[in-house]
Amino acid sequence: MTEQRPPAPTLDAVAARAGVSRSVASRALNGAPHVSRDKREAVRRAVRELGYVPDTRARALATRRSGTAALVVSGEDPSIFADPFFAQVIVGLSAALEEGDLHLMLCLAASERGRRRVEELLRSRGTDGVMPMAMREGDPLLPVFAASEVPVVFGGLPPGPAPRWYVDVDNAGGARLATEHLIARGCRRVAMISGPADTEVSRARERGHREALALAGREFLAPERGDFTEAGGAAAMSRLLERLPDVDGVFAANDNMAAGALRVLRAAGRDVPGDVSLVGFDDLDTARTREPALTTVHQPVRALGRETARMLLTVLGGGEATPLILPTELVVRSTS
Repeated sequence: MTEQRPPAPTLDAVAARAGVSRSVASRALNGAPHVSRDKREAVRRAVRELGYVPDTRARALATRRSGTAALVVSGEDPSIFADPFFAQVIVGLSAALEEGDLHLMLCLAASERGRRRVEELLRSRGTDGVMPMAMREGDPLLPVFAASEVPVVFGGLPPGPAPRWYVDVDNAGGARLATEHLIARGCRRVAMISGPADTEVSRARERGHREALALAGREFLAPERGDFTEAGGAAAMSRLLERLPDVDGVFAANDNMAAGALRVLRAAGRDVPGDVSLVGFDDLDTARTREPALTTVHQPVRALGRETARMLLTVLGGGEATPLILPTELVVRSTS
């Protein structure tokens, strides 16, 4: 005689175990708003104790949700996800989305084929929400996002008109802090290694640098541009030394480029910070561990990912959301 399996636990059983109504249990499992933390935790505990497995297909049909949120990056190289910055952003995104029972989908959209896949994803509502990052001016996806019926929350302000929903850091303010620090250190010729000119983050950090120089009555020196990589920072620093051999203060628009600049300065026989003071931007782990330890502007990278995902969850839950700017702060170490 075949042994019968016990029936699978139902949503009603979960609600009874949690001491809530079936509708509250359903809202808690779907990440809907207006469910108290205690009730949400009681439902999650009941799910674990009973071994309840939601029918994802039925839930998707009932809620018209896919259960996913897409991170869209218009980077040109898949190795972008190996960058410590993006690694920390993804950690923050994943942790927040997990709270809302959404899975993270990664989309590279630098190629025409990649962009078409993102457009189809939006048209078919194959994802519940989109979080674009590293957008550049003229990106063909920007007007697609603007017209999308799927909620779009930007991680980092894109070029052009400000979107309805975004989370960014105080890039201009952080750049001012870096440049003011170099001036206070007594640097007479302060220059910048900037990022790509078609990104808003580069423009904002360059704007903050320029403002600090103007307030101090200092000359603004045209920046050398890199691509936010260590190799790009090294090439920019080489050009800077050739053009301005008397430079004694350098603000690099991210830590990767600052690391490249440090390598070139050492090779040129320049002592850091004796001959040239150097400041980066990000405060990644490598800033603390390299020798000498890098003075840099701390931006809450993991929080950028977390708050972007939380804003998306708020919008999906029908809540009100407004743009959020996260603070930055200067961290002084051995390179200045």
